[in-house]
Amino acid sequence: MSTTTLIREKFSLYIGGKFVPGSSGKSFTTSSPYTGEVWADVAEGTVADIDSAVANARAALTGPWGEMTGTGRSALLRKLGDVIAENAERLATLEVNDSGKLFHEMIGQTRALPQWYYYYAGLADKIEGRQIPTDKPNFLVYTKREPVGVVGAITPWNSPLLLLTFKLAPALAAGCTFVVKPSEHAPASTAFLAELLDQAGFPPGVFNVVTGESRELGQALAAHPGVDKVAFTGSTATGALVAQAAGKNINKVTLELGGKSPQVVFEDADLEAAANGLLAGVFAATGQSCMAGSRLIVHESIHDKLVDLVVAKANDIKLGDPTSEETQMGPVANGPQYRKVMDYIQKARDEGGVIACGGHTPEDLGGFFIRPTVITGVNRNSTVVKEEIFGPVLSVYTFTDETEAIELANDTEYGLAGAVWTKDVHRAHRVAGAIKAGTIWINAYRVLGPQVPFGGFGASGIGRENGIDAINDYTETKSVWVELTGGTRDPFKLG
Repeated sequence: MSTTTLIREKFSLYIGGKFVPGSSGKSFTTSSPYTGEVWADVAEGTVADIDSAVANARAALTGPWGEMTGTGRSALLRKLGDVIAENAERLATLEVNDSGKLFHEMIGQTRALPQWYYYYAGLADKIEGRQIPTDKPNFLVYTKREPVGVVGAITPWNSPLLLLTFKLAPALAAGCTFVVKPSEHAPASTAFLAELLDQAGFPPGVFNVVTGESRELGQALAAHPGVDKVAFTGSTATGALVAQAAGKNINKVTLELGGKSPQVVFEDADLEAAANGLLAGVFAATGQSCMAGSRLIVHESIHDKLVDLVVAKANDIKLGDPTSEETQMGPVANGPQYRKVMDYIQKARDEGGVIACGGHTPEDLGGFFIRPTVITGVNRNSTVVKEEIFGPVLSVYTFTDETEAIELANDTEYGLAGAVWTKDVHRAHRVAGAIKAGTIWINAYRVLGPQVPFGGFGASGIGRENGIDAINDYTETKSVWVELTGGTRDPFKLG
């Protein structure tokens, strides 16, 4: 593959089962972070389009979709998984063009996406209530789980399809309808996904896409009185605003937010494996991942040896054309993010940090590329240790014993993920249990699956995505009391 000449493409809004230009009649452009070339024109939606999308989603709840059984939803989800599998290369290419991520990585993601839809297809017809025994023999009591209703989703520019799927698959299985506003920096794959839901046969209004550059769109969706639940992935600061907007309507929220995840490496760890895990944690996806393992907390006795190993591997990472099989790391996704990362690197220098490798843009590539960067000489109070960078930057500092390692790992407002590297099975489980984060890997990093809950503690968010429990986040529980005798009762006596 090559991106030397990109075909100019066009993407519309998708509202009520129809592809429409949007009420503004305007479009915005999206450019390749690698070539800088404008490659797509995307419809510019308005708040009126958000209103229309929500109204169509509401109508679908009382139409064919609302009448459909779990068995019917299961069949459509399975069909959607099949259609995504057939279009995996197309979806991966769109994400590469928009975000500059490696085709090698994105084709792996898009080929894995069907598993989420197959998994939730298997749950769609198994959403059950229960019969509850009480102290009142004249009543039959049971519960039902019903769809929460219209879901408003706001998704980010890093891995937009995967992070949308975390929300969409369980929501559809539960019987909800969906309005999504994707990031203006990476809207194309979500816009194309609408075509695939259309092909799979989902009724009009079940899935709606409103694209646009204006921040008003996300604000309008989060605060919309016609929305019953808001699902958001993005920064903690923006997530707080989303929660406030949803809270005014007393709506449910799922927030998957930022992270500053620790990788704790003990003196008995397999250093080769740990070094590869560190590369996977912070340099894969150019570090643009909420679960990036960006804090290396290493036992002081092996600090130099591990840093030397990581630096050697980082210096060998091949940067370049994200569509090339040889490339191991692509550019940062957009200009604002590139400048943010470079500002953090300069801040580390200003605070006395040592750039062990990287820290600059390679002269032969320019653009938004940043060499994989390892920073030593920092401590728990350094800015690059405290704040999420969202780029290929690893901060390194030391501990002396297990107690201090745990204390340093937990010295953060975030709690999304973390890793423990050790050959001691007892210590591995002790430390994994003590680190306050939603996902802990032992002797591994950056592994996900549709069956396993994902989400964070503290400033990393609210709720969990994936797994069986995600279905519950898209349903409401209804309790039903049935009087069995037909008799009358005292109206002034409770129960």
